[in-house]
Amino acid sequence: MKKNARKIAKYKAEGRKIAALTAYDYPSAKFIDEAGIDIILVGDSAANVVLGYESTTKITIDEMLIFTAAVSRGAKNALITADMPFLTYNISFEKALENAGKFIQAGADAVKIEGGSDYIIELTKKLTDSGIPVMAHLGFTPQYVNTIGGNLIQGKNFETTLKILEAAKKLEAAGAFSIVLEMVPKESAAFITKNLAMPTIGIGAGAACDGQILVLNDLIGKFDDFSPKFARKYFDSKAIIIDAASRYIEDVRMGSFPNNEESFQLSDEERCKLENYTQTK
Repeated sequence: MKKNARKIAKYKAEGRKIAALTAYDYPSAKFIDEAGIDIILVGDSAANVVLGYESTTKITIDEMLIFTAAVSRGAKNALITADMPFLTYNISFEKALENAGKFIQAGADAVKIEGGSDYIIELTKKLTDSGIPVMAHLGFTPQYVNTIGGNLIQGKNFETTLKILEAAKKLEAAGAFSIVLEMVPKESAAFITKNLAMPTIGIGAGAACDGQILVLNDLIGKFDDFSPKFARKYFDSKAIIIDAASRYIEDVRMGSFPNNEESFQLSDEERCKLENYTQTK
């Protein structure tokens, strides 16, 4: 059965942990949907793990819309949430609503926006009032990496943890149905989780969060430019792909690919015509 934001929000009260993964293409979305994933995030991490950009700030809305549409065609049960990329929601409420609407039209069920400023809180309310569910995102927010000063852990003391909680409560009141907590000490994340009604989705935030999310390409070992401390590799697809490609290259060079079973063949009659023609020449 297709999941929606309301259903996901209820999982916390039910004591049901939420499993989320990123995906960026039709087959990946189809496969993890069949596995039973709750949320598929079309993450702006596609900038790094698919397009090879150095930062998530480089990806455009047009690129993200293509990924979102592909994922929506593959996943029939999971809640599809689209990351709104850098500066597609920060300029004005009107532009943010327009861009969020494009993601819904592309097949997303919700959007994710980073930050907890007064503007983001008000935008969250405007989006939810307009019928667009919002997943919030606090802690380390990659789109703010240039002002944060690097990939730095957030909520490392009592005061900063309270600031995250305060912003999260405002986002919750504005209508956010869940919140990603990224790179937050597990004790801080547990404290924030305990004091919110909406579910927390952790990434590098410990096991006490109401759910977890990872980048699929990290999970299956398909991206190795860097490996976050919090990413657990369940499969080494890089090694499998290199091995398969190496064996293919060898077979091509040795002439053993393609074999007869992998080739189309003429009928005996037509083959004889070709052979006789060659002989007469």
